[in-house]
Amino acid sequence: MTTVKKDLRAIRLNNKASTIDDLLIAIEGQSTPNLKNGEALVRVYSAGVNPSDVKAALGIMPKAVFPRIPGRDFSGVVVDGPPEWLGKEVWGSGGDVGITQNGSHAGWLVLPVLALHEKPINLSFEEAGSVGVPFVTAYEGFRRSGMPKSGQTVVVMGANGKVGQAAVQIAAMNGANVIAVQRSEVYETFACSMVNVVNSKESEPDEIAQKIMKLSNGKGADIIFNTVGSPYFEAANKSLAKGGTQIFIATQDRAVPFDIFTFYRGMHTYVGIDTLALDCIESTKLLNLMRDGFESNKLKPFKVDQVFDLEDALKAYKLVLGGSQNRVVFKL
Repeated sequence: MTTVKKDLRAIRLNNKASTIDDLLIAIEGQSTPNLKNGEALVRVYSAGVNPSDVKAALGIMPKAVFPRIPGRDFSGVVVDGPPEWLGKEVWGSGGDVGITQNGSHAGWLVLPVLALHEKPINLSFEEAGSVGVPFVTAYEGFRRSGMPKSGQTVVVMGANGKVGQAAVQIAAMNGANVIAVQRSEVYETFACSMVNVVNSKESEPDEIAQKIMKLSNGKGADIIFNTVGSPYFEAANKSLAKGGTQIFIATQDRAVPFDIFTFYRGMHTYVGIDTLALDCIESTKLLNLMRDGFESNKLKPFKVDQVFDLEDALKAYKLVLGGSQNRVVFKL
């Protein structure tokens, strides 16, 4: 067994809380875990903080178990496991990590060997630890709906959010005509090609749809990645091309008006995405499919400008739950 430093720290949640102010976060020493056959030990250097991490702590995620260490995204170095992996810099994410088993908001993280994938060489640990859930969600949405192609129109609704930003980048990398629907005039992105913007602020669904139709030369969108759900549902349906697909990852209201006639006459498809159903093996496999994109600079990581120590975990969680536009990460 490789000699490693002991007694690193970890966040432990013993019970779910009804509100963020009631959340009791314990920072505990974490001894070196014992590995089973087929497992590897990662020394975590950075871990992103996602809304799902905080919502799981509040009992909103039904599969979350207690006590546990939260955290779905990570980057770090393999310090124990198969010899060929020792010393390798890795990144990853998972719908099980930090939800049904101990996660990445800790110095040590135990993973299946099959979940190990080397991080892009040009990303720092903080950058690599920040991209997991948003990029996995965006990629899975496109994988399930058909990856964007050159000449297609892809609309991302809620393009300011992290999944929205990732979806814009992936669509642009694949040569699509990308339209970002958001509550501002200017789209700040690292997309590798031009992005058209539709400002949804104070716009009615018909107005949003008309702008999309104009930007798509009257055809409509081949793919609409709706990251917000119900607020954009009507506008998206009115913007879909014949045979178009709308992707959902979240919603504010569960019930929405649904015109079945328009749906089947338009030959539309709806795709629902829940990355909590993807374990760390599946999630890191999807991340690995984007590795070349990051290394070629066609995909860019988020700007990491909110870096916290574990002692400031409650502050970090409150920022994320409050809808911070900045990407929040722990440095361990």
